[in-house]
Amino acid sequence: MTVRSVSVVVVTWNGLDLTLRCLDSLARQDAGGRDVDVVVVDNGSTGGTVAALGARDDVRLVALGRNTGFAGGVNAGVAATTGDVVVLLNNDAVAEPGFLDRLVAPFDAEPGPDALRLGATTGRVVLSGRFRPAAPGEPGLVDHAGRTWARTGDDTGARLLNSTGNEVTRSGNGRDRDWLADADGPAAPAAVFGFNGGSAALARAALEDVGPLDESLFMYHEVTELSWRLRRRGWVVAHVPDAVTVHDHAGSSDSGSAFFRDHNERNRLLVALVHAPVPVVARALARTVVRACLGPERRRRAGALATVLRRAPGALRRRRRVDRAARVPRSEVAALLVPDGAPA
Repeated sequence: MTVRSVSVVVVTWNGLDLTLRCLDSLARQDAGGRDVDVVVVDNGSTGGTVAALGARDDVRLVALGRNTGFAGGVNAGVAATTGDVVVLLNNDAVAEPGFLDRLVAPFDAEPGPDALRLGATTGRVVLSGRFRPAAPGEPGLVDHAGRTWARTGDDTGARLLNSTGNEVTRSGNGRDRDWLADADGPAAPAAVFGFNGGSAALARAALEDVGPLDESLFMYHEVTELSWRLRRRGWVVAHVPDAVTVHDHAGSSDSGSAFFRDHNERNRLLVALVHAPVPVVARALARTVVRACLGPERRRRAGALATVLRRAPGALRRRRRVDRAARVPRSEVAALLVPDGAPA
């Protein structure tokens, strides 16, 4: 297809300074001659956020008045736009020069109707700041191999990646591909399971085909769930390494909170129940049961597991609906799953 118009959706909940910085980076973008409209969806922010965003003449504001989560915010933004391609950008990220044009350009080169269909592209997300290996017991960010990285607070240390797309492990865990990998290393492969919801472009035709984000998940794993649906309907996701954003990880949420952990654990299991092969579902459930019985925070984990069990009948009904609508067998998509540990 030829992309003539692009709609950018930025979802915010408080964090006004971060959102303004993000919007300023979008205002500097060259979209390659395409028409661009930017919509900010506010999820019930306080402290003058709505007034400040409404005063900008380069964006349209959709003020929801309550927190509908990331999924609800994105869906409201998509519904308020008409672009051929919808770009999702985290409000706590900065788009580097060329980001928008490069992220959207692959849709112009999409192959014909008898070939694979491009449903989404996903950019290269670099973490803000510099990092060094953490000392024993020192807090920091933990990579897929279990190594901990601490921020240096200055210009020394390594630049690390946040994401080159979304991947799913063989125990059903959705995660960022290349999390905490060397940002100055070689570009990641274009082929990737799914997209990163904070740096992605989605064909409107693909969204109309598979439907919106699942708002029942509220936040976390909703992008993994949509990536499964795209894949089952025969849409392809491609990584674009030269479409770069710089992200303040957890700049607008607390990834260490009980809220984060509850939703992350619950949604991982629910998404697996809907989409993953039975062995993957079994491993995901077994892992959670063991942690609920023996691990730390047993009470909290048991509560999350109980919620999953209550919602399991609905998840299984949805699984059957997905199967009936699928164009690609589950086994073919599952071939893209990766081991749970660090990449080889």
